[in-house]
Amino acid sequence: MPLLELRKISKNFGAIRALDEVDLHIEPGQVLGLMGDNGAGKSTMVKIMAGNFPPTSGSIVLNDQEVHFHRPVEARQKGVEVVYQDLALCDNLTAAANVFLGRELKRRFGPLRILDYSAMFARAGKLFGELKSETRPRDLVRQMSGGQRQAVAIARARLTDSRIVLMDEPTAAISVRQVAEVLDLIRRLRDQNIAVLLISHRMPDVFAVADRVMVMRRGRTVADKNIVDSSPEEVTGLITGAIEAA
Repeated sequence: MPLLELRKISKNFGAIRALDEVDLHIEPGQVLGLMGDNGAGKSTMVKIMAGNFPPTSGSIVLNDQEVHFHRPVEARQKGVEVVYQDLALCDNLTAAANVFLGRELKRRFGPLRILDYSAMFARAGKLFGELKSETRPRDLVRQMSGGQRQAVAIARARLTDSRIVLMDEPTAAISVRQVAEVLDLIRRLRDQNIAVLLISHRMPDVFAVADRVMVMRRGRTVADKNIVDSSPEEVTGLITGAIEAA
């Protein structure tokens, strides 16, 4: 049974129709690669799933129940987390501080409540261990590689009981070695039965980790198929319009 479904989702911005009756489904422990050219509607769809704004029409179904997200915190409370392309990390803070940013752990000290650094370092270290990342809780983010930064952002997404992680271009503008680290992180999430929606322009990355590939063009779905039944050449044709649909 699908963990998350979008049913006939449309989104209008004035006279512009960004999404036109798009269907999407993803199951637990599945990686869905979402591909399309700029303006295809990928980011709009992710923002709807993340609670940034509501659809004009259509429905979101989570665990076989229709849900309505009006704010990102509501999506997060339902287990939907987003790792944005810019990662939204604070370079001057430690990895642990970034993981708990806005959700810091505290303990009582007499009448006061103070930050519980020990608990945050321990919890962050456990999350990095689960991801098999070399990132250490006390390391400053500004000293980290692109792959380590992704690990911090993913650990932050795993801090709550996330069941779906939406990843927006996680391998953009990083080295080949760091790309391999990020792809391994995605595999770790899948192994933990987390559903991952991977938005990427990098064909090799999608074909390396995805179970399915969905291609969008001009706000519509033109293909949704198992990765083993497709090819980079076919996906390229679908993105450009050389192939109408598959």
